[in-house]
Amino acid sequence: MAKPDEFKPDPPSENPKTEVDDENGDDGYEEEEEEEETEEHELDEEEDDEPEPQLRGRIPQSAVRMQQAKLQGLFQRLQTQSVPLRVHDVLIKGNTKTKDYLIESEAALFKNCTTMQQILEVSRAVNFRLQALEIFDSVKITLDSGPPELPGTSNVIVEVQEAKSPLSGEIGAYTKAEARSSTVEGTLKFKNIFGHGDLWDGSFAYGWDNLAELSAGVHFPRFRGASFPLDVRAFLLSQDWLQFSSFKERSMGLSVALLSSRNHDLVYNLGWRTLTDPSQLASRSVRMQLGHSLLSSLKYTFKVDRRNSPLRPVRGYAFAATSQIAGLAPDSRCSRFLRQEVDLRYAIPLGILNSALNLGISGGIVFPWGTGFKNFPSPLPDRFFLGGNSSPISSLGGPTTVWGYRTRGLGPTEPRRQLKSNGGDEDAADPGVDFLGGDLAVTAFADLSLDFPLRWFRDRGIHGHIFASAGSLERLTQNAYKDFSLQKFVSSFRTSIGAGIVVPIQPFRLELNYYYMLKKFEHDRGKPRFGVTFSM
Repeated sequence: MAKPDEFKPDPPSENPKTEVDDENGDDGYEEEEEEEETEEHELDEEEDDEPEPQLRGRIPQSAVRMQQAKLQGLFQRLQTQSVPLRVHDVLIKGNTKTKDYLIESEAALFKNCTTMQQILEVSRAVNFRLQALEIFDSVKITLDSGPPELPGTSNVIVEVQEAKSPLSGEIGAYTKAEARSSTVEGTLKFKNIFGHGDLWDGSFAYGWDNLAELSAGVHFPRFRGASFPLDVRAFLLSQDWLQFSSFKERSMGLSVALLSSRNHDLVYNLGWRTLTDPSQLASRSVRMQLGHSLLSSLKYTFKVDRRNSPLRPVRGYAFAATSQIAGLAPDSRCSRFLRQEVDLRYAIPLGILNSALNLGISGGIVFPWGTGFKNFPSPLPDRFFLGGNSSPISSLGGPTTVWGYRTRGLGPTEPRRQLKSNGGDEDAADPGVDFLGGDLAVTAFADLSLDFPLRWFRDRGIHGHIFASAGSLERLTQNAYKDFSLQKFVSSFRTSIGAGIVVPIQPFRLELNYYYMLKKFEHDRGKPRFGVTFSM
């Protein structure tokens, strides 16, 4: 016998509302039935125009609260503890042209996942890697339950949408700090022609007076299943250094990236270089190196960057080392030299107004090798030159910048040749000097950055900084190393200080600075001034 308060649901064919009202007794049922008949009579006129609504049972509030509690518990569990889960299979959808192995190689990270948190983290990394291939318009990664006979497993579904158009391009106008004129640069890319994620591109950079650069190349993200990409590039390059060193450089050749990963790069370069002096004012040291030469070199770079941001480092460190050996060809015109660069950065947080102290030191040395190398000069284009409009905080590639000095604005110099007029008298105008660069270079800097008190500046990342920098160059080749002394080298350091405003514009760093030279030499191209630095 059923208890009086026990609830028995009616058959599904009856009105759901009746199921609830059945507990009130017969009188209530008859009264409700009369009201329902009246309401049904009023709705008969609308049945011809509107479809009959589907009858749904009422969901108890207790059940809703229970589901919400379960979801909150699941989210809290994901945040506080590991949820065991393995990936059973990775399913790929949407690729009609792209080979499966390319996507599978990027999704191979899922094999080592043992928890839900790891799967979610790897999903973001795989999504980023697939987007970086530049051959997909969209990438979607979803998790599905694994086979019923394998509890605690999940299937990962990677769904991609290939690019609708394999052709893309861009064009823009830029100003190069090292050159005397602005350039127009453009790039045209053909994507995924053979389905291997291959990118074929051609690019150019044209100055107002001459062609600066023309190149074409191909990029394979996974060449023959290798774990690193392959880049092959042919180039034709022209650089104008007449204003600074009285020569123009033109080179053509081939560059092959043999190894490229997050921390390691190995590149082989083969090029034919020509140095000319259209002005006929070059100094004797520059004239000695005019003509043709062959460059066959292997360059290895190790780089690690653990800073929180390259634009405004507040904590962390960065280190880079580059080694280059040139002369890997039997030709007598092949340039033979060894070149080494090191770069170290360290950011120390101070805890006040988001302030930080950034310290950095860079060094480099280049030296020829081979028979009679002590009497040979180092190749002019491969020497170190200091100065320019780049920030040493953002750049990480050897000694290049001392704040406040112009491009190639300090270091060893030599007077240019004095031309004679038709009458035999020398021209009265001073032709100036050529900056010859150095075989040994060292630079260092200290930078104190801090937020402005106004919130408007802080929200946009605009902050101020106070800095100091120093650097020097020295020649070692042609027996100059015999006269080298550490005391003399330290005394040749140029120093500068300044302050300014930093405006981060992703992915660039814009500095509005005032520079003041504490120590400089006679022919150095630096003076107290306001300047703009634009670097990345």
